[in-house]
Amino acid sequence: MTAMPQPAAQTSQNSFDIRHWLALVRRRHLHFLIPMFLGWLAVWGASWVLPPHYRSGTLILVEQPTMPKDYVVPNVDENFQQRLQSITEQILSRSRLLQIRDELNLYTKGRSPLTPDAAVEKMRKDIEIELVLGTDNKLSAFHIYYSARDPLIAQQVTSKLANLFIDENLEVRQQQSEDTTKFLENQLETARQSLAEQEDKIRAFKGQHPGELPTQVESNLQILSGLQTQLQAQEDGLNNSRQQHTYLESLLNQYRALQGPSKTPEGAHTTLAVVDQELDKLKTELGEMSTTLRDQHPEFRALKDKIAKTEKLRDQLLADAKTKNGSAQPDVKAVAPAPETAGAKDLSLVPQLQSQLQANQIEIRNREQAIAALTSKINDYQTRLNQEPVREQQLADLTRGYDQSKASYDELLKKEKGSAMATSMELLQQGERFRVLDPPSLPLKPSFPDRLKFCGIGVMVGLALGLGVVGAFEKLDDCVYSETELKKLLPVSVISEIPVIFDSANQTAERKKTWLGLATAVLVFAVILAGSAFSFLKG
Repeated sequence: MTAMPQPAAQTSQNSFDIRHWLALVRRRHLHFLIPMFLGWLAVWGASWVLPPHYRSGTLILVEQPTMPKDYVVPNVDENFQQRLQSITEQILSRSRLLQIRDELNLYTKGRSPLTPDAAVEKMRKDIEIELVLGTDNKLSAFHIYYSARDPLIAQQVTSKLANLFIDENLEVRQQQSEDTTKFLENQLETARQSLAEQEDKIRAFKGQHPGELPTQVESNLQILSGLQTQLQAQEDGLNNSRQQHTYLESLLNQYRALQGPSKTPEGAHTTLAVVDQELDKLKTELGEMSTTLRDQHPEFRALKDKIAKTEKLRDQLLADAKTKNGSAQPDVKAVAPAPETAGAKDLSLVPQLQSQLQANQIEIRNREQAIAALTSKINDYQTRLNQEPVREQQLADLTRGYDQSKASYDELLKKEKGSAMATSMELLQQGERFRVLDPPSLPLKPSFPDRLKFCGIGVMVGLALGLGVVGAFEKLDDCVYSETELKKLLPVSVISEIPVIFDSANQTAERKKTWLGLATAVLVFAVILAGSAFSFLKG
């Protein structure tokens, strides 16, 4: 059969030649299946050779404080994630891990036990902390995982780590709370000392300036007004005493004059009239004083005594007049007693008048001393009132520092009380704490190697290896297997083709090769499926 060759442009359009790929499969199927099977077998077999590791895990829940924050405000840092990181670093420290290793006898078995540093590094790699975030994107729980070759050891180490996290969290919170309370107590003591110093300064200032403080202005004004009233009363009393002194001297001179030639009834009558005039004056003054002073006032009582003495003197004069006249009503003009008798009577009043005159002089001196004392007190209180603006400014400066110290002290006292309550809450374990929600599990299947996953990886490795071997053989093979490849190699166009002639032997060999390839493919994939099922079941 002769055929004309197709144009080169038409041949290039049919880039995918299904016959070429089928021929490739028939020709290279063993080169693909055998490397693929060997690659899968190597990876899958490694999963059964590698030592298994069992992974135990526990879930720890972060419980919020049982006491509402409106009643007791925690005095511990609420950044739980940062605190958890700090706790994790402490637990994963070299001393803690070596303590766990010694307690559970880890990493010491085998031909070559690990050194302490190598054991610590290996243990850190075997420990895994996984955080669990809540709906509000806040840390609500966390997982602790530990991997070991023995499932019981993995469970024991996980339980040990969970207890360490719980205990360390309680210890850290209690320590932070106690440190906060102690710090506030120290600050409170410092503030108390500062407040006491301010109080001592104010107390010393008040002691150095008694009566000059701003709070004493009203009382000083009242006292000053009372002193001025007393001074006016003393001055009025002094004037009265001086008038009394003049009167007594005049009366005494009159009685002394009776001893001379003018011992007549008219003289006695004149003396009695002077006494009556003085008595009326004293009673008028007593009536005016009763409107401003009480009965128990010293000046009021002194005036009443003076009136009593004057009345007594008037009664004595009236008695003398009755004796002289011999009648019930005194009439000095009607009866003229004998000069000797009248002179004797009048001379008996002279010592009494002299005694009253001496008492009057003493009273004048007392009033003058009282006026001097009152004047000194008035000047003192006026000086105090004049110093009041200066003392007010000085006291304001001291009070400002005292108020600041008092406010700082009150604020620290409030914080210290709240911190003490928070510390008590932490000591009673009613604050934020860890609780094991899922106890450490006892793993029944190893977490490594994952044999089913290794099986899948082996298939991928086998496919890659088979394709690589097929590609290599095709690259190194210089035979021509199709007319298309031959046409590409010839420099001239093909004008005729001779079909392939198969004899019975060749056909039988080809059929055997095809069935062998199919059998091999079925066997390979059957073994892979069986291995995958076995890996899934045995874990």
